[in-house]
Amino acid sequence: MKKVLFLFVLLVFMTTNAYSQKFAVKSNLLYDLTTTINLGVEFGLADKWTLDISGNYNPWKFSDECDAMRLKHWLVQPELRYWTCEKFNGHFFGLHGHYGDYNVGGIKFLSQNMEDHRYQGTLYGAGLSYGYQWLLSDHWSMEAVIGAGWAHMEHDRYPCLCCGDFVEKDRDYFGVTKVALSFIYFFK
Repeated sequence: MKKVLFLFVLLVFMTTNAYSQKFAVKSNLLYDLTTTINLGVEFGLADKWTLDISGNYNPWKFSDECDAMRLKHWLVQPELRYWTCEKFNGHFFGLHGHYGDYNVGGIKFLSQNMEDHRYQGTLYGAGLSYGYQWLLSDHWSMEAVIGAGWAHMEHDRYPCLCCGDFVEKDRDYFGVTKVALSFIYFFK
């Protein structure tokens, strides 16, 4: 983990020094609604190219009850973005990857399956995204992003939230892989 963090910091500083007109930090308001701690950074690579890296972490246990909702996870999602006009303004298209661990279940508002079962494992995959960014001022911006792609989930599916015997292992998912409504601050 320390090596990954070191490489990330080295990449940020090398790229920022190579072409650093803007550097941004952001928070996805949709993750905030799910009590997920999240932070994203984005920096310019060239005139119309940026690299966005977001990290999300949800360690919370909502109740000590066996049938309580679980939304524990961590996720890293880097994305290479191409801006149609100028970076950090207007329309962009992205290529994103994702990797994370999860322990989720008892989520009533998603589906009956997610309410009745618990999933524990890892995921990885990639997808394409589209987004738009609105400049609010010199240092503030808002962004909306939606992406679709593939995720391979290596997990154990348990028949109930407290049961120990698993029912299913591994699954491929095709569909929505990224949704964000982010509030952004720019360092110039």
